[in-house]
Amino acid sequence: MERKLNRREKECEEKHSNSEGSEQDKDYKTSLITLNVGGYLYITQKQTLTKYPDSFLEGIINGKIMCPFDADGHYFIDRDGLLFRHILNFLRNGELLLPEGFRENQLLAQEADFFQLKVLSDAVKSRWEKEQLACRETTFLEITDSHDRSQGLRIFCNAPDFIAKIKSRIVLVSKSRLDGFPEEFSVSSNIIQFKYFIKSENGTRLVLKEDNTFVCTLETLKFEAIMMALKCGFRLLTSLDCSKGSIVHSDALHFIK
Repeated sequence: MERKLNRREKECEEKHSNSEGSEQDKDYKTSLITLNVGGYLYITQKQTLTKYPDSFLEGIINGKIMCPFDADGHYFIDRDGLLFRHILNFLRNGELLLPEGFRENQLLAQEADFFQLKVLSDAVKSRWEKEQLACRETTFLEITDSHDRSQGLRIFCNAPDFIAKIKSRIVLVSKSRLDGFPEEFSVSSNIIQFKYFIKSENGTRLVLKEDNTFVCTLETLKFEAIMMALKCGFRLLTSLDCSKGSIVHSDALHFIK
C-alpha cells in the first residue's frame, strides 16, 4: 500500500514537472514574433518590439492597431523590408548604428516617422544634416618640401575621411624609413611637410602602398590618389591647375561625390 502511494506521488510530480516545462516552452514561443515587412521575414522578441510605448510596433503587438496577416499568419507590414533591418537594430541596441557608406538617410527617416519612433527619426535627421554640412566643406591635404613649396601635391576633397585615409598611409610609410626615404617630416592637421624630397632620375619620390614596400614618384602618387578616390565612389572634378596640360603634371587634384 505504501509502495503504491509512493509510485502515485512520483507520477504526480513528473506530470507537474512536465506541465511546468511545457508552459515555459509555450511562454517562450509566444514571446517570439515573426514580422513580414515588405516580403522580408524578421523574428524577434515581443519585448523588443514593445520597447517604445505608443510606437507603431508596440501598438500592433498589444492590439491597439489593427494589422493584416500574411498567408502563414505572420504580421504583414507594407514597408521597406531592407531598411527595417536598421529599425530593428535600433530597437535592440537603443542607438543608431549604420554601416559605413550608408546613403539612405532620407528614406530611413521616413521609415522612422512611419513606425512612430521619434528618437530614431531625430537621430537619422541629425546624421543627415551633419553629412550635408560636411559635403559643403572642402578639406585638403598638402604634401610639400619645406625648402621648395613648388615641389609637392595638394589634394582637395569634400570628405574628411578620404583625406585622412591618404594622410595616414603616407605618414605610416614615412615612419618606416624605407631605403632612401626622407627620415624627417612634420605633420599638421592638413599638411605633411618633408625636410626635403629625394631626387632621383625619375624625379621626386614618395610612397603610397598598403604593403609599405613600394617607393614611387610624385606622379605615381597622383595616380594612386585618383584610383583610391574612384574606388571610394568619388570623381575627379577637375585639376585645379590645368595650365601644365596634364593631370599628372598638375600641382593639385579635386575630388567630389
